[in-house]
Amino acid sequence: MMDWTDRHCRYLHRLMSRHVLVYSEMVTAPAVIHGDRDRLIGYGPAEHPVALQLGGSDPALLAQAARIAADMGYDEVNLNCGCPSDRVQSGFFGAVLMENAALVAECVAAMIAAVDIPVTVKCRIGVDDQTPSDVLPDFIARVSAAGVDRFSIHARKAWLQGLSPKENRDIPPLDHDLVIAMKALFPHLHLSVNGGITSLDQAQDFLDRGLDGVMIGRAAYHTPCDILLDADARIYADPSGRSAEDVVHLMLPYIAEHLQNGGRLGQITRHMLGMFQGRPGAKAWRRHLSEHAHQDGAGPQTVLAALAHVTQAAA
Repeated sequence: MMDWTDRHCRYLHRLMSRHVLVYSEMVTAPAVIHGDRDRLIGYGPAEHPVALQLGGSDPALLAQAARIAADMGYDEVNLNCGCPSDRVQSGFFGAVLMENAALVAECVAAMIAAVDIPVTVKCRIGVDDQTPSDVLPDFIARVSAAGVDRFSIHARKAWLQGLSPKENRDIPPLDHDLVIAMKALFPHLHLSVNGGITSLDQAQDFLDRGLDGVMIGRAAYHTPCDILLDADARIYADPSGRSAEDVVHLMLPYIAEHLQNGGRLGQITRHMLGMFQGRPGAKAWRRHLSEHAHQDGAGPQTVLAALAHVTQAAA
């Protein structure tokens, strides 16, 4: 979710659900150590529970970055072993780490020794010509032996040779049953499934089949209200919910503060475009924000004007 789940996106999503765990964009360990931390991994207290996702393959650097995350108050630090981008492969992290479980084990052991917050792993079921039914249980066994007890598993292979990052999100076939089989093999571990999940009905089905969690990426971003507004009631038995309109109004003070600090409206509203997907007025909402959010002087009134298209369509 690089360039997607920034702090503005996470604040918006937290207004929709009090309980789901939100993840940062993946940030490399050297960037955390040497870069602009507020810009790269800064967050607000309203985002909790929030996890920082790290990229890297140097145990010492990952341990240092994890310590920084813990000192900043993150609730979890997650090592990404699933991203298939060329940029990630050239730095030897992301999905290419599926080929070196021993190194991943060394990395997470160093991270666990450095912090007292959970260290977790996100992975694929395999890469390239690996046989997932062989490589995935071996990977989980080796990494869990180093101390990790929570895995999020994207139920697709990553083809590091021959497919683009975008194609790797859709073309390799899903094998959710293999992830479920891993829960039977490792009942003591907390295993979440990821990949191709677009509704709470699907999520509940995976929970009913024995998995401990469900990670939803693109659907939660593109149609956030469909996924997040009902999640607390349906998954966490917390009936206190909000409407999409409520969330828009709750975003207005946050938007005003962002603008006062020199930000631009479009930096926030780009994450709000899919809020009314499937509802009357949704197209006009998206068009109004897309056309006006980047103009000089755009602010909360711009968002209210976009919202008026939805309320008028529903009248």
